[in-house]
Amino acid sequence: MTKRNHLTTPPIHPASLVKPTLVGAGIALTVITIFLLGVREPNPAWGKLWMLRPLIIVPLAGAMGGAFFFFMDYQRQRGNWSKILTYLVSLIGFFFVLWIGIVLGLDGTLWD
Repeated sequence: MTKRNHLTTPPIHPASLVKPTLVGAGIALTVITIFLLGVREPNPAWGKLWMLRPLIIVPLAGAMGGAFFFFMDYQRQRGNWSKILTYLVSLIGFFFVLWIGIVLGLDGTLWD
């Protein structure tokens, strides 16, 4: 005889954390790539591989912003006004983390 587990309540977060994290990292990678493609003649003092730092740091920050968006999902399930406010806070949080990632990634190269 097999033991069955009959849960009466669904899990709090039915969505996966991976999807919003990858979406956030993809958005961040697109944004930083657009910034870096605009550089025609980089400063020789930056070194040959100067663009690796922003290409690593900014998508990591975008992934953290996507994770923040995911963790705010519990608040979005509460109601209409709470849902709208939570989306607004989630977007502001994502763009803030993305901005901080861009600043940290480009510090010492494009932004001295």
